[in-house]
Amino acid sequence: MKLTGFAGTLALVTGAAGGIGAALVQLLLDSGSVVIATDLTAPDAPVHANLHAKALDVSDAAAVDALVAWAETTLGPIGFGINVAGVLQVGTVEQIDDAQWRRVFAVNTDGVFHVSRALARVMTPRRRGAIVTVSSNAAGVPRHGMAAYAASKAAASMFTRCLGLELAPHGIRCNIVAPGSTLTPMQTGMWQDADGARQVIDGNPQTYKAGIPLRKLATPDDIAQAIMFLLSDQAGHIAMSDIYVDGGATLRG
Repeated sequence: MKLTGFAGTLALVTGAAGGIGAALVQLLLDSGSVVIATDLTAPDAPVHANLHAKALDVSDAAAVDALVAWAETTLGPIGFGINVAGVLQVGTVEQIDDAQWRRVFAVNTDGVFHVSRALARVMTPRRRGAIVTVSSNAAGVPRHGMAAYAASKAAASMFTRCLGLELAPHGIRCNIVAPGSTLTPMQTGMWQDADGARQVIDGNPQTYKAGIPLRKLATPDDIAQAIMFLLSDQAGHIAMSDIYVDGGATLRG
């Protein structure tokens, strides 16, 4: 089955400089979409006629509104919005300071709110569009030493579901992809040595973390493919869903 609904559709992707975001941008371009790829620094991507790389701080509401207004005026109506931008904060609750807590929420939660609100305002009058938020399986399963990250992702997930409830009557679908351990710099940055991948796959009883039943880490493309499905015509009756793409690590759907 070939996914459809992408040709000529304008997509806004945050967190596009690497990992899942970069993989998604490539899939969208390959499917014929026009893509606005954003990150704190404009992504360094290969030149492509349908690619527009822009710097964007998703924690800045005014900057988000300005970018969406520019896109709507210059490139045409935005059909897809994908919230990929995210930051990781590890440490026990006793160790996390106020600035760290605020930073992770500013990007992972406020950023999703700012981008999704701006898109809702332009999509609603047209009565069409799709928004996907990349959350985490940590949003639904407690993680030791990851309270700030997990809480910020849980907030973003529930926000997206509530937004989906509001926008569904206008023909706009909002969904969530919740990755597990994925082979990105965010993941490898937590490893202590070359044995990091095996330790993640095996799990850690000391921190009550299950392993990965599929016995492998996800690739950015694994996550991006799930996002593509949710954006496609073939997912036209899927709204407010939260799809876990984690190799079975959380033992839930």
